[in-house]
Amino acid sequence: MKPRNVEDLSNLSMMELFRVEAENQTAILTSGLLELERNSGAVANLEKLMRAAHSLKGAARIVDSTNIVRLAHAMEDCFVAAQRQSIELGKSQIDVLLQGVDFLLKASKHRNPSWERDHALELEEYLQALDKIKAGNWGPENKTSEAITASLGGTAESLSVTIAPLSGVGTATPASGRNQENTERVVRLAAENLNRLLALAGESLVESRWLRPFSESLQRLKRQQSELSQKIDALRRTAEPGQNRERSGAQLMELAETLSECQQFLTTRIEDLEVYDRRSAHLAHRLYLEVLRTRMRPFGDGVRRFPRMVRDLARSLKKEIRLEVFGEGTPVDRDILERLETPLAHLLRNSVDHGCESPDERRLSGKPAEGVIKLEARHSAGMLVVSVSDDGCGVSVEKIRHIAVEKRLLTDEMAQKLSEAELLEFLFLPGFTMKETVTEISGRGVGLDVVQNMVKSVRGNIRLNPQPGRGLRVQLQLPLTLSVLRALLVDIGGEPYAIPLGQIVRTLKLSREQVEALEGRYHFQLGDQQVGLLTAHQVLNCAEKMQPGEQLSVVVLGDRATRYGLVVDRFLGERELVVQALDPRLGKVKDISAAALMEDGSPALILDVDDVVRSIEKLITEGSLEKVGSETLGFCRRKPKRVLAVDDSLTVRELERKLLTSRGYDAEVAIDGVDGWNAVRTGNYDLVVTDVDMPRMDGIELATLIKQDPNLKSLPVMIVSYKDHEEDRLRGLEAGADYYLTKGSFHDETLMQAVIDLIGEPDE
Repeated sequence: MKPRNVEDLSNLSMMELFRVEAENQTAILTSGLLELERNSGAVANLEKLMRAAHSLKGAARIVDSTNIVRLAHAMEDCFVAAQRQSIELGKSQIDVLLQGVDFLLKASKHRNPSWERDHALELEEYLQALDKIKAGNWGPENKTSEAITASLGGTAESLSVTIAPLSGVGTATPASGRNQENTERVVRLAAENLNRLLALAGESLVESRWLRPFSESLQRLKRQQSELSQKIDALRRTAEPGQNRERSGAQLMELAETLSECQQFLTTRIEDLEVYDRRSAHLAHRLYLEVLRTRMRPFGDGVRRFPRMVRDLARSLKKEIRLEVFGEGTPVDRDILERLETPLAHLLRNSVDHGCESPDERRLSGKPAEGVIKLEARHSAGMLVVSVSDDGCGVSVEKIRHIAVEKRLLTDEMAQKLSEAELLEFLFLPGFTMKETVTEISGRGVGLDVVQNMVKSVRGNIRLNPQPGRGLRVQLQLPLTLSVLRALLVDIGGEPYAIPLGQIVRTLKLSREQVEALEGRYHFQLGDQQVGLLTAHQVLNCAEKMQPGEQLSVVVLGDRATRYGLVVDRFLGERELVVQALDPRLGKVKDISAAALMEDGSPALILDVDDVVRSIEKLITEGSLEKVGSETLGFCRRKPKRVLAVDDSLTVRELERKLLTSRGYDAEVAIDGVDGWNAVRTGNYDLVVTDVDMPRMDGIELATLIKQDPNLKSLPVMIVSYKDHEEDRLRGLEAGADYYLTKGSFHDETLMQAVIDLIGEPDE
């Protein structure tokens, strides 16, 4: 519903007032006629219908709308005749009267001579039909309701997918056949003014919370004073006797008395402050709730057209279906009620076309000929729950399985393994339909897709509960308002971020032992599913903060098929936040949906979870997640051990380098002793493997220099030489070598075992 830019009815022009009156009275006419169709003996309905037509006629006279006066007068005559029982209003007659209501509504919206000229013929045809009804001459030989609908230009607007929204905010809700009339006084209020008032109330609520941390700081001051008092008492008791003992005691006594007075004064002020804090917070909360209620509208305001829509759809399909609405007085946020109209229209159309069977089929199944669709709204656990259920044939899970395989969405083997809940998810796919042919009403597979998109956009959930042979129940779980958000506050890079609770799969503290690495990426086990792990810093492109401790704070996002674990710095707790829209000049901010104010007045950004999931998938597609290392997740994994291979033979040193690298070591090479000595002094190595006979400096000299250097003497040295004489081996060991290996006995495993004996495995 788009509110008028007016503050109250006194600011409306006469024509605007008439249109408001026409909307209200035609709504009363529609609900009264539908109730009359279900209960033809309801005399009270005829009285209400006659009064609505009479009121509309009087309003039309004031604005000099002759055509509407004639129409309303003719309908009033029909209702009066039915009251006197001179005629009976059956389904055929009610069809014509309902189409007359449509024509009245359109005529009130198009008050211009050109429109009246274009529809003059339709008006005369309709007046003739009403004359026949009033005279009791309406029978099978007259035009059928479908023919009159065509002649009036298809005025049965309820057959369209998108229901025309009701105009006006705060308009009194017309009484249905089951409810008494709403007699509350109402005022129209501009949406902009209401939003500003709500924003101020939200800020007042935030400001009221400032007193609590202030009060806590005074409590700390009180404790410090108490400690100081205790120390002064101790000092007085332990004062040494002396010449000025009496004077010192008097000073200490005076100081203690002053401190006691301060404590008493501070205690009194803190108590007063706590009382004020409670009163202020309570008052601000009441103010906010009252302003919030002004955004609420009865659920019935948004669904008053649906009974007519269901009736017309059922008639066009040769079915008998009744819509029952429960919880019409349930308060719903205006924005959510607007967004609900199209999804509910899709669900009701599906129930009429797919769910409820024809009268003959229902009789064969032992059901009443008339099907029943129930639309219900209620509050539950701080959420708005809207459900649409029918008593039709329900949804066959096996048929979904067959269609999914037929459309090549999955293989037959995979389809057999899927559970009922997983198969029902296919109904939400765009283009997936259970119907074999496409009609004007359904068959293109867009209905549930539209419903799911709307539910996700307001951070809600949708559930399907199929009962084969007994019907289908679709339940929408939505927030009570879009102005207040319950969210989890997290710290990311030293800044607070809010994640809507309704879009969080799970939060957990993950020990580092539970994290597994595979091809440079990290994941963990959640139930029977492997969940990828990445940091929020990379997704949001913000400064990283190292993870302290042995546990990671993880928020699991996504859906049943794909989930991701987002590592944050820490959890800050659950909060109820007043949502503040971002400046429209900023456009769409990546991964951010809105903002909110914390208790201390500092801002917190609210994450757009769907956008965050898309950003994660984009990072995976681009391969950027390969950059996430153990340091990013706060792991302290050791680097591979470094080994320096020194040999003047290109073949030998490359053989050693490749062998060491293949086993996980970080291997480097030097071409002779001098090159090796320079490398050892400038690099940080865990082992040196050297030949003996080399130009400029041999291996024995290199080993001697290493062992004589105070900074390098603990560095292990292995000599690999062709000289296998005992004196050569002793010469090498005397130089300080830790291991002597002859090239005659040189094998891959021999060298590697010697390396492991000296320095261990590469990542130990």
